[in-house]
Formats: sequence, structure tokens, C-alpha cells
Amino acid sequence: MDNAADANPFAQVPIEITISVGKARPMVKDLLKLGQDAVLPLDRRVEDPVELYIGDRLIARGELQELEGEQAGQLAVRLTEVANLRGGL
Repeated sequence: MDNAADANPFAQVPIEITISVGKARPMVKDLLKLGQDAVLPLDRRVEDPVELYIGDRLIARGELQELEGEQAGQLAVRLTEVANLRGGL
């Protein structure tokens, strides 16, 4: 274990990470027409990397994966790039 992290009283505080899979830019008129079962295309493909954010700071990129076993069907992210967070968030 990292002794510096163990000594930090905030090391055990949970933090929310937002995973961005893409963006959509529909016209307002088209947005108003959306209903149940509507499809809203995103600007990315399924195999494109997702981005992980804490607030508005990009902290990592990764690939979406589906878990197996007891957690089958649950989504997860395999990290492929991680920002240096030693300087703080």
C-alpha cells in the first residue's frame, strides 16, 4: 500500500466519477419530438474510448466492458490512459 495515501485522512472518502460515452447535438425541434423508444445518435462509436471525469477535469480514458460471473451484464471501464493526479484534482 501507498503510505502517503494511508496518512491522508481524505483517502477513504468516496468520490464520484462521471463516464462520458459521447455527446449529441439535436435541434431543439427534434429534441421536443423525442419519446419513449426514440434513438438519439451520439458522436462516437461503440469501440471508441470513453472519458472519465471528476467534475470537469479529465482524469482517464478507457474502454467499456461488460462484467461476467456474479456481476454479468454490469458495465465497467478498463482504463487505457490515466492522468497524473499527484498534483491534486
